[in-house]
Amino acid sequence: MTRLSPRLGPLAPRQRWRRVRLQAYSWALTGAYRLGAMHPAIWRLVARGYHPVLDRVAARHARVACQFAAVDVPAYRHFLRENGAEQARRLADFPETTKHNYAGVYDEQSRCQEGRLHRPGVIVDESSGSSGKPYNWVRGPRELKGIYRNAAGYIELVFPGERLFVINAYSMGAWATGTTTGAAMARIAMVKNTGPDLEKITDTLEHFGPGYDYVVAAYPPFLKHLRDRLDEAGFPWRDYRIRGMVGGEGMTEALRDYLEERFEEVRSGYGASDLTIGMGAESGFSVWLRKRLAVDQRLRDRLLGPGEQRLPMIFHYNPLETFLEVNGDGELLCTINAKSCLQPKLRYNVGDEVRLHTLAEVREALGAQEYARAWTDERLNLPLLFLFGRKDSTISYMGANLYPQDVEYGLYQGNPHAAAINRFCLSLEELPGLEYRPVINLEVRGDVDRGELADICRKGVVAHLSAVSRDFAESLKEDPTAADLRVRIYDLNEGPFAGFTKMKNVYLVKDA
Repeated sequence: MTRLSPRLGPLAPRQRWRRVRLQAYSWALTGAYRLGAMHPAIWRLVARGYHPVLDRVAARHARVACQFAAVDVPAYRHFLRENGAEQARRLADFPETTKHNYAGVYDEQSRCQEGRLHRPGVIVDESSGSSGKPYNWVRGPRELKGIYRNAAGYIELVFPGERLFVINAYSMGAWATGTTTGAAMARIAMVKNTGPDLEKITDTLEHFGPGYDYVVAAYPPFLKHLRDRLDEAGFPWRDYRIRGMVGGEGMTEALRDYLEERFEEVRSGYGASDLTIGMGAESGFSVWLRKRLAVDQRLRDRLLGPGEQRLPMIFHYNPLETFLEVNGDGELLCTINAKSCLQPKLRYNVGDEVRLHTLAEVREALGAQEYARAWTDERLNLPLLFLFGRKDSTISYMGANLYPQDVEYGLYQGNPHAAAINRFCLSLEELPGLEYRPVINLEVRGDVDRGELADICRKGVVAHLSAVSRDFAESLKEDPTAADLRVRIYDLNEGPFAGFTKMKNVYLVKDA
């Protein structure tokens, strides 16, 4: 499909005056944010001193960002006209943008400020293609500096150390996370961009020795591969201080627990290639809160909704930079407030299902005393994003929705053969009589009793689903054959994993 390429064209005197006023206001706010992130130490003060009254400032800035783009961004002007929203004034009056109705319809240049793309310092990133088609995303030098400052401030807060050494194990291709992480970490640490190469990372750790505070940045499954590889080599974990920073996909507490048997701690960040890197980040408090939600149904009902059995990841986010909303379908809408954003992101929907809560709401749900006891030294006084993941990442079975994260819990929790699992994906198998059964496809390495592994995994997944999904538990009572989850085991790069080269895992496949 040929994408549209509208041009800005001449502005009427009234539009030019409006553009000047909005630009001045937006740059003033962006400049104030930038002052608060000039140095990691200042960034920490801002993150710890954030006040809820700033939520109103952030909402106003999000509205101004939409209004400014309406006169300054050719694609957005055309988009509003096509959707009958040229006269929009309130933030809620501006229509949602998505990959399908906006990014996939208009070319890169027309989605930039002033319709101008080519300029020195612009970096072109590519999304992983996990949604089916890779997209290109451009970021300007001012925008990138802000991203670097935020990432550096967070890392110094969560992973303090006198001799920080970051091993960047994200892919070093045209993907945003890898190159951005390397550049950001160089502001505050010694960095080696190894990419996802187990042997290079092992050699690096052995060569430089235990005298550093290591942080390995990687996708969650790769961090598991690294732990397993180092275990096989008899790596002296106790002599080293190694922590993990993960992102790019969700992580279960079962996997975190498995990793933290070796890593001192593991924290996750939230971002999207479509939007920005590091939109949200975990703290000790958010990890504690997630673990508490897993065992406290009352609190889960209060914060997530009555009867909600899924366990979301929880991140702090800064509304002054990324203003977040939730639409009527429970999906996240994000507006990047900073004027330095070369390609404005305006009420953009990436398809993630979420809840949003202020810290005051969380404090009320927990009670003041327990809330105070739960805080850690790294305290972030920022609101919380509760992330369930992509809304369409489920398999429906026996009236219940099966989520990859729930399956991962069952695979790793208490499994003595967890180290043999390289990755997994889900599919549906049609049986005679038009009956369907979920299939858990496992890619394994090493010599392992496959029958025993399949049995342990099947029992573990059924037990976890029974505990967290009322629909599945009810189906199991009514029909015990619902426990007949199929487990198929494949060697490396066989079956549904053959030819799979993406760094981010794909958890749902149509044909296995």
